[in-house]
Amino acid sequence: MPEAKATEIADKADMIIWDYAFTKCEAGVRVANLQTGKATLLTADGVISESSMDEIEAALVKKYFDENRQFLYVA
Repeated sequence: MPEAKATEIADKADMIIWDYAFTKCEAGVRVANLQTGKATLLTADGVISESSMDEIEAALVKKYFDENRQFLYVA
């Protein structure tokens, strides 16, 4: 992913874990890999709705979300 695009996504993210930017949206949480540009959409419950990541990477993103979701939903 071009550095300018990665910076733009990172600046808008609600949480970053390793190279993954987590951003809240109406459908749940968008997760973008800042290195490759691949993305996953998780529902608020952590279910993978859509993904351009392979199964292993998507499972890792889900694990990060499950372990850190409380930091996304703090009022």
